[in-house]
Amino acid sequence: MTTFASGTDTLTRDALTVLQPGFTGTSAPDWLLRRLGEGLASVGLFGRNIASPGQLAALTAQLRAERDDVLVAIDEEGGDVTRLEVRTGSSFPGNHALGAVDDVSLTREVAAELGRRLAACGVNLNWAPSADVNSNPGNPVIGVRSFGADTDLVARHTAAYVTGLQSAGVAACTKHFPGHGDTAVDSHHALPRIDAELSVLEGRELAPFRAAIAAGTRAVMSAHILVPALDPDRPATLSRRILTGLLREDLGYDGLIVTDGMEMQAIAATYGIERGSVLAIAAGADAICVGGGLADDDTVRRLRDALVSAVRAGELPEERLADAANRVRELAGWTAAAAAASGTGGSGGAGGAGTAGGANGASGASGVGGVGGVNSANGVGGANGATGIGLVAARRALTVTHSDSYAPLTEAPYVAALTPVANIAVGDETPWGVAAELARLLPGTETGSFTGENAGASALAAAGSRRIVAVVRDEHRHPWMAAALDTLLASRPDTVVVEMGVPQSPPRGALHIATHGAARVCGRAAAEIIAGA
Repeated sequence: MTTFASGTDTLTRDALTVLQPGFTGTSAPDWLLRRLGEGLASVGLFGRNIASPGQLAALTAQLRAERDDVLVAIDEEGGDVTRLEVRTGSSFPGNHALGAVDDVSLTREVAAELGRRLAACGVNLNWAPSADVNSNPGNPVIGVRSFGADTDLVARHTAAYVTGLQSAGVAACTKHFPGHGDTAVDSHHALPRIDAELSVLEGRELAPFRAAIAAGTRAVMSAHILVPALDPDRPATLSRRILTGLLREDLGYDGLIVTDGMEMQAIAATYGIERGSVLAIAAGADAICVGGGLADDDTVRRLRDALVSAVRAGELPEERLADAANRVRELAGWTAAAAAASGTGGSGGAGGAGTAGGANGASGASGVGGVGGVNSANGVGGANGATGIGLVAARRALTVTHSDSYAPLTEAPYVAALTPVANIAVGDETPWGVAAELARLLPGTETGSFTGENAGASALAAAGSRRIVAVVRDEHRHPWMAAALDTLLASRPDTVVVEMGVPQSPPRGALHIATHGAARVCGRAAAEIIAGA
């Protein structure tokens, strides 16, 4: 049973309770443990905090030794956004690949296996899934994180993901309410605006969140976006009309409302994190996510003091802060009960059991098939079954198109990665592409990364006489990338093209593979097709 430090008053404890801070390092710093003793109830983990299964298990056990009901949260979407496997790439395809397969039982099984892996490491709150309908194909921050552009498809897979994840005793946090899919601006950098009519929002953006609520999602994350049809003045995270009026009252949601990262520029550059946090709690948010960029005790102190001062100044009702803190504690209670019921425990531990998936070939225009199977796991908490179902899903997600004369490669190629700047949510530390997997199948494979207006010519020069495999990510969003492919294909029409983003551009090349995401298993599935493995 947690024992709070003496001298911490109720108001201060509640202010700490609603914070979800991050930290640096692979063990809990003294200041974080001290704050847990004073009332802090949640901790957010990022890739920088994770090195190995044993280390992560020890870290979560260290946190629970200080507070046994602590919520340990992570941003683990699978696919392109992975924290557990930030240095290797994910063993699970992301949402867009699952949407491409459109098998809700598979989505549920993948989410359940990911949940088991998280629970085995002591993580009990996942800031996932993304329920955004990717209606704007030029969206710079959602893209393959979405199940797709079809509202009904996104809704049914969101519900399946929530059900699967929570079956393992890990709370789902469905995001980014009221929907981030129709944006052309990344809220990490500025405040996006969605000018859709209310009727469009009702029929498109809100439908997946209704499905998530019906499936029992324990948490919902707000978006830092301005939606004038819902509130012309304040972004969703700070809007009482949206968080309380729409989400609580109209949609009947009664779980935890978490903000997106408050240090994101959509909030930090317009309101500041202190004022933004006060406005968010007043609007109806229950937990303040911070720590992706600001990850120190000073940040926790600043936000705690801002909330306490706002209550004492009459700017934030004390009962609203108390209600928010109670919702955090209620979720902590649910995770403990759910972990016990699912048999995952709550103290963490390395590894995790899973079941191997069956065999299903890659589907696509050409009918080229793959063979299901189990791959040995890499990454935190891995198990054969975890990677097995992820690889099966990645194989099934492929869309493969080839010319009549195409034959699998038998000699080591040159892999030209046409590399865009990664958005902050994905990060640039996670490897992507097919080179590593092709090198395993075709030893001697070499690779290079190219960008900008001379990318095509540079790739040709680097490849020499070797067969070229060109790997792209959202070709339709990057004119320089499309031009580079033009150059490659004009000179080398036998080039193989692998699209690892949203496949909006028409297939081209002797062989074209759309993986619907850049997870490690997506690269492996594509490499198997290229090499005929």
